Amino acid sequence: MSERLTKSAGLIGLATLGSRVLGLVRDQAQAAAFGTGLQADAFVIATRIPGLLRELFAEGAMSAAFVPTLTRTLTKEGKDAAWRLGSQVINGLLVVTGFFVILGLIFAEPITKLVSDENFINIPGALPLTVLLTRWNMPFLMLIAIAAAFMGMLNSLRKFAVPAASPAMFNVVFILATVILVPLFGSMGVETTMALSFGMLGGGLAQIAVQWPALRREGYRHRWILNPRDPVLREVLVLLGPGTIGVAAAQINLLVNTWLATSTLGAPAALRFGFQLMYLPIGIFGVSVATATIPDLARHAAEGAHDAMIKTVSWAIRLMIVLSVPAIVGLVVLAGPIVELIYLRGKFDAHSAWMTAGALAFYAPGILGYSIVKIASPSFYSLREARTPVIVSMITIAVNLALNFWLNSVYGFRGLALGTAIAANVNAGLLIFLLGRRLGGIDGARIGRTFVKTCVAAAVMGAAAYYAQQGLQSVFPQPDFWLRAIRVFGAIGAGLGVLGAMAYLLRLEEFSIALQRVLGRLRRSASIEK
Repeated sequence: MSERLTKSAGLIGLATLGSRVLGLVRDQAQAAAFGTGLQADAFVIATRIPGLLRELFAEGAMSAAFVPTLTRTLTKEGKDAAWRLGSQVINGLLVVTGFFVILGLIFAEPITKLVSDENFINIPGALPLTVLLTRWNMPFLMLIAIAAAFMGMLNSLRKFAVPAASPAMFNVVFILATVILVPLFGSMGVETTMALSFGMLGGGLAQIAVQWPALRREGYRHRWILNPRDPVLREVLVLLGPGTIGVAAAQINLLVNTWLATSTLGAPAALRFGFQLMYLPIGIFGVSVATATIPDLARHAAEGAHDAMIKTVSWAIRLMIVLSVPAIVGLVVLAGPIVELIYLRGKFDAHSAWMTAGALAFYAPGILGYSIVKIASPSFYSLREARTPVIVSMITIAVNLALNFWLNSVYGFRGLALGTAIAANVNAGLLIFLLGRRLGGIDGARIGRTFVKTCVAAAVMGAAAYYAQQGLQSVFPQPDFWLRAIRVFGAIGAGLGVLGAMAYLLRLEEFSIALQRVLGRLRRSASIEK
């Protein structure tokens, strides 16, 4: 079980890595064009409501409610019944998201005022620009809902590569729109930020287009049917209803962050860039492990095999720990150099880099919590128990609100990132504790030993990376891109070398297995290319 899970996660991770690298290029292009000024803030605010609704009705809730039910239908009734369910879910999503798109188009101005501080709204031109971008961004919700449904259907068939790589198409289109349309719109006298909205919409279409052929090959043919009385569809809806709350805590917290951050010019954009960098290891490791785990959890739950569920959950959490904790330490220690290397160019100046590095360092501790939630929450839905994640998420939202208001007054906008990180870990901790009680244990002692060993190894790794970066900084002090790259990658290399040695000394089994799988897959890829 652990070998197959790690192998699947490695495949998804490699596919996701390409998408995330392109995502960094996308953010680089956007940062160079707009920095962390008014236009960048306006676009971040204009994407927050579509982003929240996307998480509510498409990506997060879809993974938690749709994939387990579809997997169970495939296992018990076959593809025809599963494709019927998939068609109905897509049609239902189109109706619901279409309704919210219309509301967003009509009420874009009051929505903008609701999620923005008065200091931002009173800046000349800020409100009309944000309202315009909000209207253009809202249809993205329908596109990403369809793409998420396609992804869920393919994952249920244990087809991971195409869904994991589909975000790469979104990033490619977004990059092209930024690089080509920003100067073109500027020469035409058109608002240049509109290029980003065009990139979003085109990228959403691309995500659908890249997955459709794979679904067709599996025999899927869309049917324009929607029967709310269908018992299997109602099962999805029953899970999806509370799931919209249970999985969307992170997006609701980000919405609060955006509202509080708009009191400081540049803070919304800095928080977004910092969050995107923080989410890079989550997207590669956390999402990969969770995507490979959820279908297995659904099958075990459908068969009543709780012992198998315990083993799967335990292994997945331990794998999350050995991958996430070193990432946290690395991002905290190297936040400034990493941000400067990736973003410092064009309109993204030293002040923008300072703001983004602060956001990144304070967001980083949330990596482990965000990653574990992607396993823990779907585990409850696999057991057809939606109440627990909802209650935990409501507690998390309350904790996050209290922390954000307090920490914002202490650390400014960076406190918003720290509050979000703490709340993410509270969410994960409560879910894991309650899941253990529900299953009669999740091998907690072994998870605890893995956590302690990983923390020790990561601490030594962090010290090595910090001093390596300082040493390289003294040798290569010039503000040149390639010298920055030498400093950052030299420090990362030193840190990873020490981490590997510490994992060996501490007999950290999970790290060794994960490393072997990744290296094995890279070797196979290289041999294929030859």
